[in-house]
Parts: sequence; C-alpha cells; structure tokens
Amino acid sequence: MEIDGFRGRLITADHADYDAARAVWNGAVDRRPRLIARCSGTADVAAAVRFARDHDMEIAVRGGGHNVAGTAVCDDGIVVDLSAMRAVWVDPAGRTARVQGGALWGDVDHETQAHGLATTGGIVGHTGVAGLTLGGGIGFLMRAHGLTVDNLLAAEVVTAEGGIVRASADEHPDLFWALRGGGGNFGVVSSFRFALHPVGPTVMAGPVFWAADDTTDVLRFYRDFVADAPDELGSVVRLGTVPPLPVIPEDLHWRPAIAVACCYAGAVEDGERAVRALRQFGTPLVDLLAPTTYAAFQGGLDDTVLHGWHYYWKATDLAGLSDDAVAVIADHAYAAGSPRSYSAMFHMGGAVARVPLDATAYAGRGVAHNIIIDAVWLPAESGEHAAAETAWARRFLQALQPHRAGSVYVNFLDSDDAGRIREAYGDPIYRRLADVKAKYDPDNAFHHNKNIRPG
Repeated sequence: MEIDGFRGRLITADHADYDAARAVWNGAVDRRPRLIARCSGTADVAAAVRFARDHDMEIAVRGGGHNVAGTAVCDDGIVVDLSAMRAVWVDPAGRTARVQGGALWGDVDHETQAHGLATTGGIVGHTGVAGLTLGGGIGFLMRAHGLTVDNLLAAEVVTAEGGIVRASADEHPDLFWALRGGGGNFGVVSSFRFALHPVGPTVMAGPVFWAADDTTDVLRFYRDFVADAPDELGSVVRLGTVPPLPVIPEDLHWRPAIAVACCYAGAVEDGERAVRALRQFGTPLVDLLAPTTYAAFQGGLDDTVLHGWHYYWKATDLAGLSDDAVAVIADHAYAAGSPRSYSAMFHMGGAVARVPLDATAYAGRGVAHNIIIDAVWLPAESGEHAAAETAWARRFLQALQPHRAGSVYVNFLDSDDAGRIREAYGDPIYRRLADVKAKYDPDNAFHHNKNIRPG
C-alpha cells in the first residue's frame, strides 16, 4: 500500500512493529487499524488525510496517544500518526515555542526550561501536547498563566479536505476559537505556537501526604487554604495510596493516603511562605514539598500511570467543597479494590476564571474544582478486577451528583461518556462549535474524538 506524496512510514498488520504502533497509553484499548501512517511532517499529514478521504477510510489521529478513551486508534481504518513529530523550537527573546503535534509535555518542558520558561501543561510528562491543548489544558501553572489554550497563539491545521491552513486570532479566527477547547473535531493540528512565561528552573513544588484517616480534616483545611491562595500557587489533591516512588520511604508504599501537591510559579522564597501553613497542618506521613526543578516535578508522576496499564475514568466539575461534598469524597475515595486506583482534584480559578467565557471553547471557567476518578488495574487483572474498579468509579461519580457544577472537562471523558459531551460545553458553546464543524468538516470525517456533529 502506498500514499502519494507521503515520506513517512506505513505500517500494516503484517509489519513487525504493528502491535507496538497500534498500542496506546490505555492498555484496555485494543483496536486494529488497517493502516498506520507515521508522518514525518505536515505534508505527510495532509497526504494521509487526502488518501483516507479518497478511499473512504475511517480516520483516527494520534498525537501522544494518551487519551483514556483510546480515540487515537480505530478499527479497520487509518491512523494518522504524529508520534514521530516531537520537535520543539523555542524563541527565548519572543517568549514563544513552536511545538509539533506529536510532542509530549516532557519534550516541551525540557526545551523551554533550558531558558527558564514554561507554559501551562499537564501533570504527567508523557501526556501528549495536542490532546491536552485541544481540550483546554489544565495544570499547575493555570491559575497564574491561564489554561494551555489561553497560551495558544497559532496552530497549523490540516483540514478534512487535506488542505493546510494557519489558525490564529487574525487567520481563520472561527477555527482558532474552536480549537481552543473543542478537541480534535476540526482538523489535524500539525504544530502549535505557545506563549511562554518565566518559570523556574527551580520552583517550590512537591506533595505532602497524610494518612487516609485524616482526609476529612485535610480537605476542610485545604478548602480554606486555597480560598486565599495567590494565583501563583497551583495545587492538586490526590486520594488513593502512596505511590512506590524511590523518594518515599518503603514502609509507606501503597498505604492509603491523601496528598496535596503544589507548585508555586514564582520566587522560591515566596513559595515557601505560601505553603508554610499546609506543611504545618496535622501530622504528615511525608513532606516532599521543597525547592526542586520544574522539569523534574512535572515528570514526578510519570511512573505512577504507566503505559499499558488499564484505565477507566469518570469526572465532573465541582461547585465547591462543602462539608457534605467532603464527606462524599472521604467515603468513596479509598473504596477501590486496586491500590493503583485514585482520584485527583484540581483547584481552578485565578487566571482561568478571568478569561471571558466566550473567548474560547473551554466552558469550565467558573468552577471551583475539577475532580477525576481514575480506576486502574493491571492487564493480568482484567475480568472481575476490571468490573469492580469501573463500578467503584461509577458509584463515586453518582455519589457526587448533588455537588456537581453542571459541567465536565472534556479531556476526562471516557469512551462511554458520549452523552456527556454537550455537558462539557453547555448549549451556547456547543451550538457554536457545531457551526464551525459544519464549515471545516461537514462530513464529520474527524469523528474518532469527543465528537461534535456538524450543525
């Protein structure tokens, strides 16, 4: 099989690399595409899309391959695979970076931190830049510098017809608006240009762990602590077990615990003051909150969510942390059967909330917290283990129903959440996205995603 004008690698089912090439982060996803077109650049992406359209083939688009729903790969179609396109070019004087569509956040942090610069990225280094960005982009820097989409300056996009356009505030502004939160519905982004900010290289960052029995007290303290937190302080609460990382004493490994991880996007001495009360609260099991390099902190969780493990997610935005909401979280967070399962809660607000709702397609501007319930089990534990972990996640979400803000982060939706896509945007934004979809992809060629049907 050949593609006219294509210089990358074509991988079919009889290729030695086929199984590795079709594997994605979530090992529970097992799909067999007819062809994997591993692109070397934008021209290859355009050629692959044109080939797929000419041959009426299903199209999946792979950037980092990290989406829990496994939308990066399809059965009996073509995977337009950008995983070999991971270059990052930094302009330190202009404080911008151009990033190819297959790059991972670890790639971006590695290059930008050489200049003491960063932009808002995910909290795991092997998360793909493309998927996280197109869904909005939440991370430790968002309260200080906005979501990833708030830092997106331009994008090079291969359209459903195989054309190449540039989207920015001045060029195809409707497409640019939709790309900032609307996911991969509108084209294949072969490169992004981001605004960068002075961050690090050394920052005050890391987690503090307390025993699970202290969860209610810690969450109530955390509620008050973040209410007055400066925008520079980003924080994520993690509830589950202590991960078996080398920096943590071995006798604490897998112990049920609550952790608050922080990153202060400013001077270390200011960060030390900002987190002092947190570090002094109660009796921590272990305190790893200290001056560290930003790049090392960003990759600190990489080994706790490995490629090939099986994952199932449920998520919602929270209106706040009332005592009743705290009680629900404390009651359900440790009821999973797998020690690898966990939940994580992101503190929103700050710069995220100051962007007008209609400025981008990301709709969760006004929520207080975003929570994800992450069921995890090993491949050998499928069957009853899988059923038990997914049931735990669903029960947890159902118990949070009275405390939900009526929205959800689209990047946290799993494959059985198609009915919640409109919830991620609300009706006005969803209708506007559907109109943009009708303009740029009227045939819905790009539907292996959190799909928005053409208006």
